[in-house]
Amino acid sequence: MNKVTEALLKKVSDWKGDFKGAYNIRENGQCAGRRSSENIRIENKTDGPGLVIHISSAAQGETVYIPACVTRGNVSDLVYNDFYVGEGADVTIVAGCGVHTDNEGEAEHDGIHRFFLEKGAHVLYREKHVGTGSGTGLKKINPVTDMELKENAVMEMDTIQLGGVDDTKRVTKAVLGEGARLVIHERILTDGEERANTDFEVSMDGEDSAVDLISRSVAKDNSYQEYHSRIKGNCRCTGHSECDAILIGNGKVNAAPELFAGDLDASLIHEAAIGKIAGEQIIKLRTLGLTEQEAEQKIVEGFLK
Repeated sequence: MNKVTEALLKKVSDWKGDFKGAYNIRENGQCAGRRSSENIRIENKTDGPGLVIHISSAAQGETVYIPACVTRGNVSDLVYNDFYVGEGADVTIVAGCGVHTDNEGEAEHDGIHRFFLEKGAHVLYREKHVGTGSGTGLKKINPVTDMELKENAVMEMDTIQLGGVDDTKRVTKAVLGEGARLVIHERILTDGEERANTDFEVSMDGEDSAVDLISRSVAKDNSYQEYHSRIKGNCRCTGHSECDAILIGNGKVNAAPELFAGDLDASLIHEAAIGKIAGEQIIKLRTLGLTEQEAEQKIVEGFLK
């Protein structure tokens, strides 16, 4: 691995020189390191670029790392990763992505991840995206997450993008079976001329399934964000969508949450709020000795926690 990859790994996947357990490191479209474990097997796909990750029912409290890095311009990396999670398994999956360019060329990573959770499986999916480098070429990350949750399976998704990515299209889709539960926490910060588009679609097809979707975002300078969510309740189920955004400078946000109730017992709620930082918050922090800029930063950090 090169030095840029190591720096990106520290940012997106808490790299400390090695990973404990199973891992695959992708660097500029190639494998830079891999290790399977007794209960987690990582193999190459046979029908295209990417991986097949088999997680057995015996995996309990284990972590698998699948980070990807693009470390120079003029690289466009596309990968397909499929995760098969056995009945009753309990795992954490870390799939951060970093793009970097110090030249004129564009750096892009497009990751398509599909998850198939068997009955009673539990997955915590952590995803952090960053862009670094002084090059003028655009830094792009376009993640696609497609999930299928069977009976009583639970998927928790924690996805973060806090600046540096010029353009991103983030697509997340899920189908929930009986008693399945999906929890998504998204945090996005854009500044400069950056653009971010988020699209969620969740279909609850099994009785007593549930989804809780929370998105918090900050749009600074001349950046622009679009947020679309569609929650479909096709049976007795519960769904909640919350979208909160802060505008700073000339930042703009377009939020469009959507609910569809296809059953009398579908209970669906959505909340959306967009606004600037309240003046009294700034004043209160300035009385503690902070500058206006420092106060604003503290508020943003707290909001995006």
